[in-house]
Amino acid sequence: MADEDLATRAPESDAAEQSTIPGDSKVDQGSASLGEHCTTDRPTPSGAKPTGELTKFDDIDVYITKPADYPHSPSKLLLLLTGGTGVHSTNNQLQADKWATEGFLVVMPDQFAGDPAPTTNTSTSTTSPTLIEQVKLGFATVAKSFTIDMWLARHTPETVLPRLHRVLSAMREEFADAVANGGGVYAAGYCFGARYVLLLGSNVDEETARGDRASESTAEEGMAKHGAAIKVGAIAHGTLISAQDFAKVEVPVGIVAVENDSLFPDDVREKGVKSLRERSVEVVEEVYKGVPHGFAVLGDYEEAAIVEKQGQAFAQMVGWLKGH
Repeated sequence: MADEDLATRAPESDAAEQSTIPGDSKVDQGSASLGEHCTTDRPTPSGAKPTGELTKFDDIDVYITKPADYPHSPSKLLLLLTGGTGVHSTNNQLQADKWATEGFLVVMPDQFAGDPAPTTNTSTSTTSPTLIEQVKLGFATVAKSFTIDMWLARHTPETVLPRLHRVLSAMREEFADAVANGGGVYAAGYCFGARYVLLLGSNVDEETARGDRASESTAEEGMAKHGAAIKVGAIAHGTLISAQDFAKVEVPVGIVAVENDSLFPDDVREKGVKSLRERSVEVVEEVYKGVPHGFAVLGDYEEAAIVEKQGQAFAQMVGWLKGH
């Protein structure tokens, strides 16, 4: 597989060739990386406090937040998947609350089983670093990369997808009215969570859905199919996504992307979008310029342009899901 086919090669890695089977646990997670925006929250908006509640679905932590007029007014059920900071992040909870104000009944699960991404600070100085500080920074960067890679190795499709399917099953039972009202479950994913929106929207065999490689002979024998678990998806600046992750997506997908994003490169996105269009799967994409990876996740920025585009991206995702 060519380097450009994977959206997450660490710049310091000379990675081995990698599998492109959707959900394949054999993808070399040691060559993958996450950006700062995937593992560290921006400052929380002043005075903002989450309004939902933490509970458990099938022994998995979930954050649930509802429209103010639910259940008196009908709602649509949204599965919200986060970046590496996870379900206990105040910013992610506030993001879920924003979705609820748009009329969605939101369930945000703990994809990581109590093990959110590590956040090692590699900064040593606010001024030009000395030679010693540069050496320390280099070691810290390598150490952080190793720590993130180890974390990624613990959180692959074969561990994350079963949790999500358990939560989805509980969601459908608990909020059957919202499922019926929307004609299925909607999904939105940011950073790490974006790839899982694609996988949940795919029609794959049982082993691939669990993260195992299915042999051609097994597939030819008529292995049971695991159809799309969601009705429609919206993703923002995904990570760990390969072009092949789009290959079996069968639900409409809305994409928020960042120009020149090393974690979700243009060619990966373009190949994925081409694949969807060739199979007549509805897709829309918007590439935002002058913003960092992770900009669509709620959090304060000093730059007014980023704040404005964060609002535009949210409106794009909301509009896309409401339109379906």
